[in-house]
Amino acid sequence: MELPLVVGVDDSEPSLRAVDWATDEAALRGVPLRLVYASLWERYEGAVQGLDRSPEQVMADNVVEAAAQRAHRRAPEAKVTTDILPDDAVSVLLNEAHTAAALVVGSRGRSGLAELLLGSVSLTVAGRAACPVIVLRGNQDNQARAGTHRRVILGVGEGPHDTAATRFAFEEAEVRGAALDALRAWRCPAYESTDDPLLEGEPARLHEQRAAEILESALSEAAAEHPTVELRRRTAEGSVRRVLLDASDDADLMVVGVRRHHGLAGFQLGRVAHTLVHHSACPVAVVPQRG
Repeated sequence: MELPLVVGVDDSEPSLRAVDWATDEAALRGVPLRLVYASLWERYEGAVQGLDRSPEQVMADNVVEAAAQRAHRRAPEAKVTTDILPDDAVSVLLNEAHTAAALVVGSRGRSGLAELLLGSVSLTVAGRAACPVIVLRGNQDNQARAGTHRRVILGVGEGPHDTAATRFAFEEAEVRGAALDALRAWRCPAYESTDDPLLEGEPARLHEQRAAEILESALSEAAAEHPTVELRRRTAEGSVRRVLLDASDDADLMVVGVRRHHGLAGFQLGRVAHTLVHHSACPVAVVPQRG
């Protein structure tokens, strides 16, 4: 059974962009597209006397039907299913994550308050979901099929290296026909500097060399499995967050891994991923890794 790509829909503009992006992504991957709408009308409103359906149910039906029609117009070959689920949006998406290839969410909510909270649903789902979550960022975030830059970025963090994020990045680059830039940031601590001109630059070279070794270790297996992907290994001096944000300016997708620790509940996103889903110039794929 093919796992679907799941996108949460409502009647907002960010939701429509998410449908467009997810439709393209499902077509690229050749997987089904599942559109879900979270509604509490059954739980809290009940049946309206004298009416077969409540106004909320009518609205929910209209929203998912319009989203499905939009997806079919964009990709007539797409296998699209819809569902209206009686729960809050976070609970619905976290439950869907257990049987999804990935979730696609917008970067903002439906109201001014939700926007102020940076799409609290998207942020919470990215921090807790059991599958990859693609948070749409940037001005061109409604188009996945033909990326402007044909460039996927993989942020390579500290070991031990789980291959989940690496595999995801290679697969995304492969289906797009894009280059994969694997990026490892490094910094030379101030206390390692020296005034001896004979040793000038040596600490920096050691840190840069270590970064290159980490890249090679993290990428070798996946690179062998995806020989057609143009892989570019890059090291860059600076903070991880600044290096990746700068790289997002001319990328179609940013991929980062986040550790999900066994036995710990709640928000597990990490500082780097948290910064990226707030400020990246391109969509960000947050891929859970066990640690």
